[in-house]
Amino acid sequence: MAGGGFVSGGGGAQDYGGGITFSVVVTRLMAASCGLIFGYDSGVTGGVTQMESFLSKFVPEVLRGMKSARRDAYCMYDNQWLTAFSLSLFVAGTLSSLVASRATRAVGRQAIMLFGGVMFLSGSIVNAAAVNIAMLIIGRMLLGFGLGFTLQLRCICPRWCGAFTSAYNAFVVVGILSATVTNYFTNRIPGWGWRVSLCLAAVPGAIIVAGSLFIPDTPSSLVLRGHHDRARAALQRIRGEDADIDAEFKGIVRAVDEARQNEAGALRRRVRRRYRHCLAVALGVPVFYEFTGMIVISIFSPVLFRTVGFNSQKAILGSVINSMTNLASTLLSTSVMDRTGHRPLFIVGGLGMMLCEVAISWIMADHLGRHQGLTMPRGYATGVLVLICLCTFSFGLSWAPLRWVVPSEIYPVEVRSAGQALSISVALCLSFVELQVFIALLCAMKYGVFLFYAGWLLAMTIFVAAFLPETKGVPIEAMRSVWARH
Repeated sequence: MAGGGFVSGGGGAQDYGGGITFSVVVTRLMAASCGLIFGYDSGVTGGVTQMESFLSKFVPEVLRGMKSARRDAYCMYDNQWLTAFSLSLFVAGTLSSLVASRATRAVGRQAIMLFGGVMFLSGSIVNAAAVNIAMLIIGRMLLGFGLGFTLQLRCICPRWCGAFTSAYNAFVVVGILSATVTNYFTNRIPGWGWRVSLCLAAVPGAIIVAGSLFIPDTPSSLVLRGHHDRARAALQRIRGEDADIDAEFKGIVRAVDEARQNEAGALRRRVRRRYRHCLAVALGVPVFYEFTGMIVISIFSPVLFRTVGFNSQKAILGSVINSMTNLASTLLSTSVMDRTGHRPLFIVGGLGMMLCEVAISWIMADHLGRHQGLTMPRGYATGVLVLICLCTFSFGLSWAPLRWVVPSEIYPVEVRSAGQALSISVALCLSFVELQVFIALLCAMKYGVFLFYAGWLLAMTIFVAAFLPETKGVPIEAMRSVWARH
């Protein structure tokens, strides 16, 4: 990769002494900043969909139901148009992620970043100018297409992959926090505050578009597309005019040739018996990640806080507090991961989330639905906020960063690309399904929805303890021997 001094050769990894450079930092931070838009567009949803100005324009029946004396507190937001607005981002992201890997190989990462940025810009403008629900959904789908393509831009440099993967996750969390803070202030604007919230997604989109114009393609990407002379020139610019790049360039060419060989038939190879244990874990991690319940809590936290009795402004403030907790735990996880290993964090984080969700369910069962189902006593509503923040802290410290790290580590190199593509598609598909049904589940199961997620958390903790080997500090080329000993 551009700026990296690490090239995977046939027998292992070779270090050409290039180290991390300004070029690689800028390139990878631009890729990681795509997480900012993902986080912003995910986080802005819950706040906007409970703003009265938004509801009165697009789904007035929800607003009428909220003001009805006979309403059910659990079912206030059970509306398919609201659900479609929330999940259309993930529908488009799932579809585009299926073709993004091949498109990236064909046109290069620079073009993909530019395309993703343009999609983000277009979607933000359409959403901000929306006059009906169809325009909202189209705008969200444009954002989803940008998301599906830019997810392919996460780190490909093994030496620094952990740091840049953590950076991507941190950018997602910063994006969520930015969205909740924005919603807190725009909610005070009568009539059109929601437009400001949706429009501001254009700012990071514009940054990505501008940045992509100044970031060159990596030497390995140019070699992959047959531009050897341009690749050599790009590598020479990175290393300096006086640097001897012959050995490194040969290593890049060799690595690309091996990647082509590994890519042929990788989709079929990953289901063979010798890779089934990898496949089970690579599918298990994103599946259990989605069923922690934290995705819907993150996106719908303002809706949940309205459900338990906060007014609109306090509900968004609660979401801001929860997002700040998420950011603190995410920043802490970077150092904790390197000290404790991955398996202990998975297990401790899973147990912490499970206990919090059982407690949330108990409080809601005992106190929400009393007083004609209209509100929850203030002290207990505050208790739910504290428990959700504790649950978020456990999640940000464990499953949130490890969900991206572990699937990228467990596959042997010959099927790694295909395995990662499958993991991304499964995650986006499950996000779509979960967002589709969560509000309906909350209405139908009421407090039991948190017991449902707690059951999944128990199952996933057992799964990790029984089947996941420790991958901290293990080179990709050594994973086969790790599985053999596990």
